[in-house]
Amino acid sequence: MSGTSADGVDAAVVDIRGPAHDLKLKVLAFKTFPYSAEFRARLLQATTDGRLPDLCHLNAALGEWFARAASAVARRAHLSARDVLLIGSHGQTVHHLPVPRRESGLGRIRSTLQLGSPAVIAERTGIETVTDFRMRDMAVGGQGAPLAPYLHHLLFSDPRRTRSVVNIGGISNLTYLPASGSLRAVRAFDTGPGNMLIDAVVGHLTQGRETFDRNGRLAGRGTVHAGLLKKLLRHPYLQRRPPKSTGREEFGEEFLRELLRAGPRPALAPADLVATVTAYTARTIADARRFLPRRIDEVLICGGGARNATLMRMLRGAWEGTPVRPVETLGWDGRALEAVAFAVLAYQAKRGVPCNLPLVTGATRHVILGSITPGKN
Repeated sequence: MSGTSADGVDAAVVDIRGPAHDLKLKVLAFKTFPYSAEFRARLLQATTDGRLPDLCHLNAALGEWFARAASAVARRAHLSARDVLLIGSHGQTVHHLPVPRRESGLGRIRSTLQLGSPAVIAERTGIETVTDFRMRDMAVGGQGAPLAPYLHHLLFSDPRRTRSVVNIGGISNLTYLPASGSLRAVRAFDTGPGNMLIDAVVGHLTQGRETFDRNGRLAGRGTVHAGLLKKLLRHPYLQRRPPKSTGREEFGEEFLRELLRAGPRPALAPADLVATVTAYTARTIADARRFLPRRIDEVLICGGGARNATLMRMLRGAWEGTPVRPVETLGWDGRALEAVAFAVLAYQAKRGVPCNLPLVTGATRHVILGSITPGKN
C-alpha cells in the first residue's frame, strides 16, 4: 500500500484462513519502506500535473518498489517466495475522479488511476499479484472507495458496542460498525483531509525541510484561529452526503494555495497555522457523525494520524466524551491495517468472493474486486 501521503510503501505479510466472510487473520510481519525525498517529490508532482513520460516511468518504477518491499517483508517473516501465495497491491493513486463526468456518446463515467505495474511485481517476485481493486466498483456506479471498511468489519465489529473506526492517512475515512451488525449494516466514507493538509502546511512553512508535524509538537505550541477554522469548515465536500470519497484533487496543492490566500492578515504564526489545520482535520472527522444512523459508543483510530498527540487530543475534545483510542489497545498495529486490507481483498479476489460494500461506495451491486496477474507459482 502506498497512500495519499506518498511517503513510502507499507508492506504486510498476512496469514488468512476461512471461508466467505468468516476470516481469521494474523499479521506475520510489517514494515514501511520510505521513499527517497526526490522520488516522493516526483510522485506528488505526478498527482497534480504529471506528464505522460513521468506517469509511464513511475508506473514501472513503483512496480519495482512494491516488488522489493514484498520480498523484503517476506524475508522479515522468515518466508521464501514459494511460501507466499498472493500479493495484493493497491498501487499509488495519482488521480481519483469519483464524481461522474459526462463523455459524449458514452454517458457518465467515473475513473481512478493507480500506478505500480503488476507485471513488474509478479515478474520480480514470481508471485501471483492482484491489483486494480477500485475500478470494478466504479464500473458498477460506485466511488471505488473507501475499501478498508471491509477489513474494519472483520476485525472490530462488536456485539454490544457501536463503533467508528477512523483511519487517518493523507485522507481520513470513517467506518460505522453498529453493535451486532451484519456486513450489510456497515457505512463508511471519506471525511476529508487527514495528515495531508497538516503535512502540506509544515512543508510550506519549512520550505521542504520538514514533511510532517512530528507527534503534533508544532501544533501543540499554537493557538487555533477560530475565524480561519470556520471559513475552512464551509468547504462543499464536508456538506455532501455519503457515499463520497476524495483525495488530492480537492484537498491538495490548490486547496493549500487558497488557504494561504484566504488566511488572516498579518499571516498567522507558524505554530498557530499548524494548530488551525490540525483542528480542521479533527473537526471534519468528528462533525461527520451527523451522517451516521445512531450514536457511537467508541471511536478507534488507526493510520499515521494516531501518532499525532495534538490531533488525538483535539479529536477527543471534538467527540465530546465519546471514548477515542488507537487500535493498538485491541492488539492491532494501526499503521499496518491498510496493507492488511489489500492482502484480504487479494485473497477474496482469488476465491471469487465479492467484497465491495454497495451501501458504502454507492455501487449498484456486489462485485469481485481486483485483476489477477499470474506469477511463476
